[in-house]
Parts: sequence; structure tokens; C-alpha cells
Amino acid sequence: MKVSKVVLAYSGGLDTSIIIPWLKENYGCEVIAYAADVGQGEELAPLREKALKTGASKVYIEDLKEEFVTNYIFPMLKAGAIYEGKYLMGTSIARPVIAKRQVEIAALEGADAVAHGCTGKGNDQVRFELTFRSLNPQLKVIAPWREWSLRSRQEEIAYAEAHGIAVPVTKEKPYSMDRNLWHISYEGGILEDPALPPDEGMFQLTVTPEKAPDSPEEVEIEFEQGIPVAVNGQTYHPVALVEHLNHLGGKHGIGRVDIVENRLVGIKSRGVYETPGGTILYTAHQELEYLTLERDTMHYKELVSKKYAELVYNGQWFSPLREALDAFVNKTQERVSGTVRLKLWKGHCWPIARKSPYSLYREDLATFEADTVYNQKDAEGFIKLFGLPQQVWHMVKKD
Repeated sequence: MKVSKVVLAYSGGLDTSIIIPWLKENYGCEVIAYAADVGQGEELAPLREKALKTGASKVYIEDLKEEFVTNYIFPMLKAGAIYEGKYLMGTSIARPVIAKRQVEIAALEGADAVAHGCTGKGNDQVRFELTFRSLNPQLKVIAPWREWSLRSRQEEIAYAEAHGIAVPVTKEKPYSMDRNLWHISYEGGILEDPALPPDEGMFQLTVTPEKAPDSPEEVEIEFEQGIPVAVNGQTYHPVALVEHLNHLGGKHGIGRVDIVENRLVGIKSRGVYETPGGTILYTAHQELEYLTLERDTMHYKELVSKKYAELVYNGQWFSPLREALDAFVNKTQERVSGTVRLKLWKGHCWPIARKSPYSLYREDLATFEADTVYNQKDAEGFIKLFGLPQQVWHMVKKD
């Protein structure tokens, strides 16, 4: 494959650190490094100098945090999408926003190819490349992990050392870490044996619940049409809101997940995640839906949530089905407005109060005291008709 200019999704981690010289050695092409700021924090500071030093002709570092939260995280939150009941998909949801801008930069620079550092065993290769194919199928895609002779992280570290490239991974701590505004994920290396617990020193966003404050703390989240807008009565910009809840949840040890998940490519993998703010928001949002969604809509939305999660996890963000499901989700969220108060304590987050102007809860219907709106005698006929098919089936079965 002949390539003259390539835009590389660059993180400065082990994989992409060695990809720049590898691309130049093997393709003889110009390499433009592109780093998306989706909330990595201090990790971005050395990237420009490092990319140029290792051979990039140009470096883009762009702040995508607001777009990330507003156009990707919040729609996923409204959908209630959780993969396999545990994973809040911080890595999954970041890939489409990163890849979308990568395609745009390729157009600006007149590049004929894009590249990524995803392995041939993982999900991220699919997430990046489905976005490339959706937005510009004419771009050539270079995936070094599917081409080069390096077959392990140890060999990558050796390659980096031979080329004088500093990498944030050592042979003593060879796990892979991915950080953004929504979470931190840890995979590989010391985590590859699911029978072993993760090293406590690995965690960066959360304290261990044993060391969290002994006294619980209450927090109130306000939503407007399914979108969080305020914490404890104070309005926040979307990015600042997530950052604030990350700090609050992390202080109380909330949001740790250790899961053996099913990758799209068919492999089971062990992932450890920290999503403190996201855990608080998901808990509060679901509780408000319990209060405001009519029963059949709520039950059907549970089915949609599972499918939505699969689309996000599998890299199908730009699919027509995801867009169609968004239309359904947005309709369900029209009255998901109100406040939810939660208690945070030693790794636990649970709702203790909820209020909405669109609440479907009626005390006069639910009360165990005397009421004038519900005739309990009506239940007899309802039960007879509701159970009639089951009754007839058993009658025939006995015959």
C-alpha cells in the first residue's frame, strides 16, 4: 500500500510512541500526530515535544471535552446504556469522537491515510475503523499491530528502548491504561490473571472504600429532559459537572468495576475500570426514570438500553440504528426532569429521595390507608381475565 501522508491517532502511550518511527521506516511517509483532549489531564503536556522528537512532521492537540460530554456521554447516559450490566463504556464512547476529528484533520491536511495503535485482538480497532469507513471510506487505514513483527508488550518496550523512546510503561508494570473525562481503564499485564486482585496502587481516580470517609455524604443531582444540569443546586457546565462528580465519587471510593467481559472479536478479557462521576449520574438518572416513565415505556426502554450499549461497545456509533434509537430515547426523556438525592459512603451510592414535576407516583393510589380513588373490588375481575389463558392451559393439560 502506497501512502504519502498519514494522520496517526496519537496518545503518547507505548503503542503510538513507537508507531511514528515504524510508519516512517516501513512506509516512508509523512506522519502527522493527532491527540484528542478528552480529559486525559497531565498526560497531554509532553505529547507535542515527544511526537516531534520521534519523527512527526506536525502535531494536532485539540480540546474535544465539551463535544465528548454533550454529544456522546450524555446521549449514552440518557439511553441508560451499560455493557453486560457493569461496564459504563468510558473507552468505547471516546473512540467515535476521536476518530471523527481524525477524519476531519486528514481532509484538512490532504492525507491519504489514517493510522491507529489498536491491537488486532481488541475492540478499539473496530471502533476506529467503522468510524473511518462511515465518514470517509476512501481513506487508507494502517493498523501496525496487524502488520508488524512485534508480538508482545515486552517486544514493544524493547523496540522503544532501541530507538531511544521514553514510554510510560515498564516491565514491572506492563498493564495498559486509558484515561479520559469519563473513566480510567486498566487492562493487560498484571491483570491478565482474573484470579488475582488488582494492585491497589494502580487506581488513580478513587480511594479504596476502606480508606474513604467514615461519614456518608449526600448529593443532589438535577436533570432537565434526562440531562444533568446541577449538583446541590449549583448549575455546572457539562464538563465541569462530570469533573466535580468524579472528585466527589472518587473521594468515597465509588465507581470501581472489575469485569471479565466479552469482546466483540470473541475473546473474554479482564478489565478494571474507575468511573466515579458516571456511576453517580447513572444511579440518579435511572431513579428519576422510575418516577417519571410510564410502565410499558420504561420496560421497553430497558430493551433499547441493552441494544444501545452493544452499539456503543461494538463501535457502531455512526450507524443508522443508533440514530433511530436516539429518537426513541429522546422522546422518553421529555419528562425526565427533577432532582434525585443520593447518599455516598465507602464505595456505595444509593438514592434516598427523588422529586419531579412530572412524577407519576400518586400517594392517594399507592397508600395503604383509606382512599376514594381505587376500588379494590375491581381487582377481582382483572385477575380473572388476566389469568384466563394460564387457567385454560392447565385445564387442558390435566385432560
